[in-house]
Amino acid sequence: MKGAAKASKAKKEKEYADIPGTIVFDADQSRMGYSINMFCMSLLKAENREAFKADENKYLDGYKLTADQREAILNRQWNRMLELGGNIYFTSKLGATDGLSFQQVAAKMTGSTQQEYADMMLAGGRSVKGNRRKSEWEKKNG
Repeated sequence: MKGAAKASKAKKEKEYADIPGTIVFDADQSRMGYSINMFCMSLLKAENREAFKADENKYLDGYKLTADQREAILNRQWNRMLELGGNIYFTSKLGATDGLSFQQVAAKMTGSTQQEYADMMLAGGRSVKGNRRKSEWEKKNG
């Protein structure tokens, strides 16, 4: 496949991009988020967590982040980090550095309290009715 055709194919909407509230971490997301994810994985080491907490901006200078990625990290925009290629399991390392559990980060991502999130999950999660495809929303609200 030639370069232009390959790029065009990569830009086409993927079928799974129509699932509401879901960002599939595929090869494209992985490439886009490489620097976010390497930063997050660096937080596994105590000395790196300490350096990051001491001066977040300076620490982030060591990674080839886009301006948007950097902003998302500094402002703890959890969903935005995923949109920009972050992997939930890697970004959770940043949450842990901030003293947050995975459940607390997930609650923030859903706009709910930790207890509301826990209650929702214990009740079986969000209903799939009317939430299988974004295109269903467009037809319904169209």
